[in-house]
Amino acid sequence: MKPLNIAVVVGSIRKDSYNRQFAQALVKLLPADVQAHFIRIDDLPLYNQDSDGAPPVPAVARLRDEVAAADGVLFVTAEYNRSIPGVLKNAIDQASRPWGQSKWAGKPAAVAGVSIGAIGTAVAQAHLRSVLGFLAMPELGQPEMYLTWKEGLVVDGEIGPASREHVQKFVDAFVGWVRQHVG
Repeated sequence: MKPLNIAVVVGSIRKDSYNRQFAQALVKLLPADVQAHFIRIDDLPLYNQDSDGAPPVPAVARLRDEVAAADGVLFVTAEYNRSIPGVLKNAIDQASRPWGQSKWAGKPAAVAGVSIGAIGTAVAQAHLRSVLGFLAMPELGQPEMYLTWKEGLVVDGEIGPASREHVQKFVDAFVGWVRQHVG
């Protein structure tokens, strides 16, 4: 099988982000022929449509190139005020513009997230899925990955034993989803 390049976009830039810790542990469950590449989003300027006609600043050019090079995209998002973090929306906007030149289009995607709340990141994921649908990104529907951050979810940088089987099913389904779309 062709090796895959998965872009991982973590929607939280907090130093001790639960979602970053979860994403870093999750990618360790990928098969050996699947490489994960974390895309940096904390250095992007705020999207401004006035920039569409100008050459992109280096951080935006890098983002667009990294998204374009990916076979699939895994979004791991926090939930802020029942929606996605602004930094994630900004990254999505930066790589989808100028109009008609979206780097996201056609990239198979999956969404996951953890939160200290009882419903995980369910509402943020619903909002994100709406945006991804508009961007023409085929989205993995099942299994869903809404988790409550609690002791034992990530242990020494690995998915803990109580959640490993559940997370592995998600990872396997996502890899299958990407392979289905990239041929």
